[in-house]
Amino acid sequence: MAVRDSASLLVGLVVLLHTWRAWAAVEVNMKDKVEVNLGEKAQIPCLYTSDDGIGGLTIEWFYEKGLGVKKRFFQQAGLMKTVDNSTHFTERISVNHSNNTMMLTIRDVKLEDQLDYICAVKGLTDGSGEGRTKLRVFVKPEPPTIEGVQNGISVNEEVTSLVGSCEVKNGYPRPNITWYKDNMPLRINKNEVEVESTVTTQSSGLFSVKSELKKKIVKEDKDALFYCEVTYFVAGSTMMSETRQINVNVLYPSTAVKIWVESPKGKIKEGDSIELHCKGDGNNPSSLFLIKYLKGNANWENDTVLLENVTRQNSGVYECISTNTENFEDISNNTEVFVNYLDPAVVMPNNVMVMAKGNELKATCNALSSLQTKTAWFKNGQEVSEGHTLILKNVTFDTAGVYKCVVTVPEIEGMTTSSSLRVHVEGQPEIMETPLTVIETFDKTVELVCDVRGYPAPTITWIVSDGMVPDSDNHMTTTDYGTKSVVMVDVTSNATAVCNASNEHGTDMRTFNIKAKTIIQTTTPAITTISSVTVTNTTTADITTNYSTTVTNTTTADITTNYSTTVINTTTAVITTNYSTTAATASPPKTIKKESNGFIIAVLIVCVLLLAILGSVLYFLYKKGKICGRAGKQDLTREKSSKDNIVVEMKSDNTEEAILLGVNGEKQPPNDQ
Repeated sequence: MAVRDSASLLVGLVVLLHTWRAWAAVEVNMKDKVEVNLGEKAQIPCLYTSDDGIGGLTIEWFYEKGLGVKKRFFQQAGLMKTVDNSTHFTERISVNHSNNTMMLTIRDVKLEDQLDYICAVKGLTDGSGEGRTKLRVFVKPEPPTIEGVQNGISVNEEVTSLVGSCEVKNGYPRPNITWYKDNMPLRINKNEVEVESTVTTQSSGLFSVKSELKKKIVKEDKDALFYCEVTYFVAGSTMMSETRQINVNVLYPSTAVKIWVESPKGKIKEGDSIELHCKGDGNNPSSLFLIKYLKGNANWENDTVLLENVTRQNSGVYECISTNTENFEDISNNTEVFVNYLDPAVVMPNNVMVMAKGNELKATCNALSSLQTKTAWFKNGQEVSEGHTLILKNVTFDTAGVYKCVVTVPEIEGMTTSSSLRVHVEGQPEIMETPLTVIETFDKTVELVCDVRGYPAPTITWIVSDGMVPDSDNHMTTTDYGTKSVVMVDVTSNATAVCNASNEHGTDMRTFNIKAKTIIQTTTPAITTISSVTVTNTTTADITTNYSTTVTNTTTADITTNYSTTVINTTTAVITTNYSTTAATASPPKTIKKESNGFIIAVLIVCVLLLAILGSVLYFLYKKGKICGRAGKQDLTREKSSKDNIVVEMKSDNTEEAILLGVNGEKQPPNDQ
């Protein structure tokens, strides 16, 4: 009994020991995969549970190359760490321990770092455990490129034709390429749509993919846009990139053709250049074009024709013919061209019309045109009438001249024609008014103008009183209304010139009176005043003031005013005041009207009156003592004029108290008397 109980107790202890060991076994937890982009830092955590402390554990890191072959590159036994130096990433890894976590860090991840990493943990008493993580490395590829075919693709091809190629380089893992047409993905369909892809692995381990699209081209593809979409992977996501869009040059035959006038736009007139274009609705460079002028039986083997300086003879039907060289089928179309015209204007009566004064003038102007016209009459640039007919009643010499008829087509700019009519009005010569018939001049020659109206054109002759006959023939011109003569006459003295105009209807004359003027150059003081005072006992001082003004070709006016007073003294005081003005000689005008002498005389009278008033004022001031006063007199000496000065002497024998003046005009003391 005791032996049986002991055996039962032993069995229970063994079972308990095994159960405790199962509860205390080492557990390791790791991620299935860690994704990282090339060149970045990868961190692979290893979480474990164990009752043994870090000192009782052995932790090892392995990587697996494949086929179950593992290689250790790190070990930590207790507190001792060992790193295997034979791996390709020995210099780029580090392993840190914190809170039952071993963190493996790989810096600057390379493509060859994409491996399975194993973390193994073994305890002294509670067994061992391990886990693994797959490190995945991603490389973003270069932007994709696309190239379309350069030559055109015919819709008559029976097999698929190459549309273009798309390529993406240096990506990892391998990128995928999908073709699109007008934003819709193309699905592979034998004999309709085919895609061929080529994958190239670079020495770096990166992938490059090239895809070619082949398609059975139809006419609807002429406006289609093709492009590629590239899908690639990066850490934690999937990315997409698109290429630019390309268009295919689809060749297809024309089903219709048209011909039109490219220029000028709008209506055509004679003298224009016409550019005809011919084009079909197809796209086939092998098609032939022919333009025919049906009226003139002219042909041009081209799709463009230029007709320069066209006339109304170029009007007619032009046909365009397009020939398909693949099946030699023709299609055609035509257009009608009309060239508008405007014939030269015709004036009736023609060119010249001679009329008698008082009659009525009537003329017509017409121009044949394919369009509606507008007619206007002009004289000297001014419009005088509107319409085809010009009517002028009771004509005079003013009616004579050139009338221009202008015919325009309002619908077409620049379409115009014109003609002229010269009108002569018969009659006796009439010399037109001239502003000057009396001419006063200082020049040696004078120009005379005689402008005469009349028809036939009057003959003009000149007669001068001094017997000199000017050469008028060399200065005679015919005008729209008559004759005009300009002559130069020598002026040596007063003369008379007569202009005689005559024709078969009579004569007219005009007289010009020429007065020769002589230029007098002189310098005369305008106003000179000299005051001189001599003081002596019992002597009367006379004061004389002369004012002299000289005007060219006029009379000089002299004014004298005498003043008298008595001064008791033997001292002589001399007061002299000179006012001198030199008149500048001015060139007189070439011609002076006869009526201007009265104005000059009036001016002289006003000047004389002003000078008389000035003398009276001076006398008044002298009497009031304002000048040369009784309280004391001074010798006022001013610079004498260089010309004739007038001296005024004043003496006095009055019994009034004498005013003592020194030689220099200073007052003398009484003891000097």
